[in-house]
Amino acid sequence: MFRDEAHIEVVAGKGGDGAVSFRTEKYVPQGGPDGGDGGRGGDIIFVASRSQTSLLGVARSPRYRAQDGRNGGTRKCTGEGGDSVRIELPVGTLIFDRARGNRLADLVEEGQELVVALGGRAGKGNCHFANSIRQEPRVAIMGKEGERRELRLELKLFADVGLVGLPNAGKSTFLSVVTKARPKVADYPFTTLDPQVGIASLNDYQTLVIADLPGLVEGAAAGVGLGHRFLRHVERCRALLHLVDCSSTAILSPKESYETIRKELEEFSPVLAAKPQVLAASKVEGPEGEEGARELELAVGQPVMRLSSHTHQGIAEVLNELQGIVLESR
Repeated sequence: MFRDEAHIEVVAGKGGDGAVSFRTEKYVPQGGPDGGDGGRGGDIIFVASRSQTSLLGVARSPRYRAQDGRNGGTRKCTGEGGDSVRIELPVGTLIFDRARGNRLADLVEEGQELVVALGGRAGKGNCHFANSIRQEPRVAIMGKEGERRELRLELKLFADVGLVGLPNAGKSTFLSVVTKARPKVADYPFTTLDPQVGIASLNDYQTLVIADLPGLVEGAAAGVGLGHRFLRHVERCRALLHLVDCSSTAILSPKESYETIRKELEEFSPVLAAKPQVLAASKVEGPEGEEGARELELAVGQPVMRLSSHTHQGIAEVLNELQGIVLESR
């Protein structure tokens, strides 16, 4: 199960209290103050990791708390610091402060870290407060509370190629053929409700990370259907593969299908619409499919690639074209 949003609360550990203590060694009847400092509270740390692909695990535990620091001891012994909590998040996670609404970070690199809640400062023991006037101070400073935050996490997938097209355009079938991903495939719209990511092996050392994303509908840029949840994932991709259903069972004509997707991309983000794109006529398995592909070419005024995931027609050519675009963009 995939999840690209989560709301969590994080609480850093409290700092340990300073101690009030006096030396009580034998033959030292009036020992001075020896109360030690407390330990610092543990932090909450986010770490970007490619081993994580969803926010589902984080969302299942909506509250995280780091360990408190230990109190100071006698003989100026400092309390042990509290253990920090390290939370692995998928690369591409954006972190927002829910109270203020501002973005705190965008974890875009493997191993990138963010201390999102600082542990509380340690308290001071009474050994710090002795002077010529007050030789037996009975005062110490208590540890401070750790930071507490409510956060919103939002995942934008990182992939070389994003598949775009209307519902039932053949994106999930294409992904299942060229990668080891096994998205749900059926002959009705909106089979894919969550992004699916697969890796296509082109040869012994070259791969393409391909994301199959929920189908766009008219009005998606305004939030209709899966709207913004879909479009934000496309923003990270280096190239787009736009599949247009050219079969006799297509829900719209090839021209209408193409124009609908282009309109939604342009309205959501001109930068997104300007991404390198490979246009392919999908489901070209017979005369009707070839006729639809020619209709699409006339509509866009340029050649389009032919693709059939069932017969594997055009798959190698499409992958090679995408690989060329991705390599140029790196």
